[in-house]
Amino acid sequence: MKPEVTATEYRRPQIVLTKSLKHPNAYTKALDGEFREFAFNEERGPENRGRWRSDIFGVKSEHPVDLEIGTGNGVHFQHHSLGKPERCLVGVELKYKPLIQTIRGALKKGARNARIVRYHAFNLDLLFEAGELNDVYIHFPDPWTTPRKPKNRILNPRMLDLFFDLQRPGAKLDFKTDSLEAYRWSMENVRQCKYKIEFETEDLHASPLASENVVTQFERIFLRQGMKINFVRLRKP
Repeated sequence: MKPEVTATEYRRPQIVLTKSLKHPNAYTKALDGEFREFAFNEERGPENRGRWRSDIFGVKSEHPVDLEIGTGNGVHFQHHSLGKPERCLVGVELKYKPLIQTIRGALKKGARNARIVRYHAFNLDLLFEAGELNDVYIHFPDPWTTPRKPKNRILNPRMLDLFFDLQRPGAKLDFKTDSLEAYRWSMENVRQCKYKIEFETEDLHASPLASENVVTQFERIFLRQGMKINFVRLRKP
């Protein structure tokens, strides 16, 4: 299948600014209020570009900083930040409610190595500098299965190149989805990109990596429905 997104035709997606909301709710207020130190809106987030280690986490340049795209209710986010205190974690989430639920849950359990940003994943280059990230986690993004929408899938050619540039050598990228259609479409792009495919499966829970997998809320629902989970792990040489 021919890739549907190229750098020359790409148009940056725009999102509504938090400050322009006519009817702010408890979650939008918490973003710039109670959790301001740990959560950044779409305007404050880019100010940290190139400064996540030094200014936000207060760690040395070699300290690992990982990224999770689409945190949902924060199951993996909390597991990662608490289980790997030697690493920092930035979450990117567009919706206010899961964003606040994610950071609130992590902080409540004692995590202080995690931050979250309200941002569109397709604009990550405005949020991070080249080589600023280590591992990247993408779990159950919108599969965009409606006609003419595959170009919006996260592992399109442009985004694969972008992730590659943002990550440091040796870093991994984990991708999980319940959509076999979206997975196979993504894998066609993956096989043409710069990453090395370290592991791939169309049935994660019957694979050798099942024991290390963190089951998210959505994943648990899919498993109850008898669905198989598709997974690929990429490695930047």
